[in-house]
Amino acid sequence: MTATERALELTQLAANAASDKKAEELLALDVSEQLILTDVFLIASGNSERQVAAIVDAVEESMYRQSVKLIRREGKGEARWVLLDFGELIVHVQHQDDRQYYALERLWRDCPVIPLVLDDGEPRPGSE
Repeated sequence: MTATERALELTQLAANAASDKKAEELLALDVSEQLILTDVFLIASGNSERQVAAIVDAVEESMYRQSVKLIRREGKGEARWVLLDFGELIVHVQHQDDRQYYALERLWRDCPVIPLVLDDGEPRPGSE
């Protein structure tokens, strides 16, 4: 099983919103083979709590405009590691220090990388 077309569309939407707020190291992983609760993890980094919060706000607003319901949000108060659960997509926005420490991409390294095509034209892992 692979991520649904809808999950891939939501991933692109969220990734572009995060990129607009200068999120770094955007990475999308197809976790559908490993988890039954979701299809995709989108991981993004910010350099400060303020930037993490701005990225989260941009992703939430972008999804809201497309009538995508936020099921759960965790960590926004501290703005170090915020999890946004949109059902088939879970967005992790982490402070750069926390991202290095927790290394989600290492934990999920067996999952396929989803190519991201972003509005800013920056190359992303898996898009070669």
